[in-house]
Amino acid sequence: MNEDAELTLRVAEGDRQAFLSLYDRYSARVYGLALRMIRDPMTAEEITQDTFLKLWTRAETYRPARGVFIAWLLTIARRAVLDRIRVEARRPVLESSEDEDSWVNLPDPDSTSEEARWSTMRFLLNELPEDQRQTIEFAYYYGLSQSQIAEALDIPLGTVKTRVRLGMDKLRTSWMKNGDRSLDDHASKV
Repeated sequence: MNEDAELTLRVAEGDRQAFLSLYDRYSARVYGLALRMIRDPMTAEEITQDTFLKLWTRAETYRPARGVFIAWLLTIARRAVLDRIRVEARRPVLESSEDEDSWVNLPDPDSTSEEARWSTMRFLLNELPEDQRQTIEFAYYYGLSQSQIAEALDIPLGTVKTRVRLGMDKLRTSWMKNGDRSLDDHASKV
């Protein structure tokens, strides 16, 4: 039995020193994984804490014969990230305006202001069907791969690809109607 397996066995028996040893050894790797997946330092820290809380409360579920400890721990962290993403995806989005005059209130997309462009993009994104908006947000705001999105939403990979493509096509069309062609460059790369 290797050292990590022995420490985990001791954690299952309530040994705080063993827990602290594993925390000191692996917390940076868990945090790094969470940060890469979710791209928010505070949320990544929360995921790290949740992961080690699960280690403390479920250490007895680790089976050394099934794999190395770090793989087991990172699987817990990865699942915690995906759970967090699912929760975020279920949060209601601000209702978009059905009023045709709402375009009048948009910032001028020809403006050089990056803030105005992002505001316009957020408005256009909120006009997409929920499933397309969600997959695009996962890909571009959370930095998830299409495979990770499929797993997080429990849908086929092909469905994710279709939603991203259709959503990007609609965004490009709306953006171009609003007078800016630069989105076409980004959409063609997807």
